[in-house]
Amino acid sequence: MAKPLEIDDVWNKRIVNSVNGLEYGTVQIVVHDGRIVQIERTERKRFESESALRDQNAAEGRSPGSRRRG
Repeated sequence: MAKPLEIDDVWNKRIVNSVNGLEYGTVQIVVHDGRIVQIERTERKRFESESALRDQNAAEGRSPGSRRRG
């Protein structure tokens, strides 16, 4: 029979800290013998391709060389 997983305040804080600020990615929690032993965070960054940016600019009626001011 599997051992029940025990999570204390320290691990709760570690898990929340790993998830906070993550826009794209994964957080994996590794458990051995019913105890958390490791947290792995993999973060992904997504970037628009050049052609996608050109298509977006064309749809918004901007010329390719124009930039937003703000």
